[in-house]
Amino acid sequence: MKVFFSLDADLQAIGPKAVAIGNFDGLHLGHQEILRALVEQAQAANLSSLVFTFSPHPEKILGQESIRMIQTLEQRLEGLEKLGVKTALVMPFNDHFFRLTAHEFIEEILWSRLQAKLVVVGEDFRFGRGREGNADLLSEAGKKLGFKVLKVPPVIRDGKVISSSLIRDLLERGKVDLAARYLGRVYEIDGTVVKGDARGQSLGIPTANLTSQNEILPSGVFITETKVKGNSFPSVTNIGQRPTFGPSPPIIESHLLGFQGNLYGEKIRTGFYQKIRDEKKFSGEAELRLQISQDIEKAREFWARKKG
Repeated sequence: MKVFFSLDADLQAIGPKAVAIGNFDGLHLGHQEILRALVEQAQAANLSSLVFTFSPHPEKILGQESIRMIQTLEQRLEGLEKLGVKTALVMPFNDHFFRLTAHEFIEEILWSRLQAKLVVVGEDFRFGRGREGNADLLSEAGKKLGFKVLKVPPVIRDGKVISSSLIRDLLERGKVDLAARYLGRVYEIDGTVVKGDARGQSLGIPTANLTSQNEILPSGVFITETKVKGNSFPSVTNIGQRPTFGPSPPIIESHLLGFQGNLYGEKIRTGFYQKIRDEKKFSGEAELRLQISQDIEKAREFWARKKG
């Protein structure tokens, strides 16, 4: 997949385009419907599929709310490529975009710069200054300028419209299994293994300590899967402040079942399947060691059921 970060890039060389517009944070089931329609319609009409997206999220710039992203930009781009998108245009949401009216966005960006032949959006799509534009306005403009608009209805599960905000809320409350149902896959964070204080080693249960650029780090102890060096290992991951040993900055630490070796400096990906429990303060190392052993046993039982 080609990735561009400027409207000054040679976008005309890509040829006629089908364009999907959105932040697509999480690439959940609703996003997947939009992107599936984009790719299918582009192939049918001999167009190149292009996703127009922003980074950082516009609401981070506007400061209306403290939004935490489900994915890093790298994860989002990786997901777009897996879904078959041929080109991504990633733009910063700056003053220029903030001031564009809906009609100016259509004429300046979609029509003049991107030369879109087809535009694919969700039914609730809003754009332009003050969010004045919607899918119907886009359709009317398309009739005049000569491009088609495909409006994709939302995906509903369990009586809820699947949205990035819904999934953020679930993840922040530790409901990773339900978030996975709406994402269409497990929630994953990427990290680099760094040296910790070797507390797990002293307990006889070594852990990999991570730093991560992911913004949503669910708190608690989870059944996870860790991918490293091309291999996958069942794991137990704790995210929190380890209250048994006194106040500390938030940490991410994973015990990989069946792994032996040194992981310092390695890039790993951790997928969250199920929450085991909240963090709690134990009376000492012996009680903590017993609890971690029980956590590991729950993880073993989970994976045994999954494989069975």
